[in-house]
Amino acid sequence: MRARPDATDRALIRAARLGDDLAFRQIVDRYGPQMYRYAVRLVGGSESDAAEAVQEAFISAWRGLDAFRGESSLRTWLFRLVHRRAVDLQRKRKPTPVTDEALTGLVAPAVDNALQHVLDEELLHELQAALNELPWQQRAAWLLREVEEHSYEEIGEALGVPVSSVRGLLHRGRRTLAERMSRWR
Repeated sequence: MRARPDATDRALIRAARLGDDLAFRQIVDRYGPQMYRYAVRLVGGSESDAAEAVQEAFISAWRGLDAFRGESSLRTWLFRLVHRRAVDLQRKRKPTPVTDEALTGLVAPAVDNALQHVLDEELLHELQAALNELPWQQRAAWLLREVEEHSYEEIGEALGVPVSSVRGLLHRGRRTLAERMSRWR
């Protein structure tokens, strides 16, 4: 069963389809920060690449509002657009690593404990290296699930794959990360 856009999203989409720039601006304000955060992580920390991917995604969204059928949520549709733009950018450029800053939220900060701070930094470095080794789709699925907290259905919509493939991507990605991060258990 696919998610339906909420009433507010439906109203914004309807107004934006009629040319209401303010309604589209509200869509950008509502979903842009999440999309940017995801894009930064996906393209390995390059803020300029992430900004370009998000900008291109919103241009595509503006041009394609009439094609949006509401079979998925607006959020999922926008994440799919930004994912496609990020993939296009990555195809044109060499792979870049995920930055420590992008992963900082995954580890609780050390509180006045120098040793714990060093261990946290080392853990983030190892996680970054492990993520960089994952195939693109596994990396994207893991980031959408573990960092952005998307449902399996939303991930499938965003990546353009069936839910069963999402499960496989996450399983393989988690297994690879678990093996790589085993010394941190």
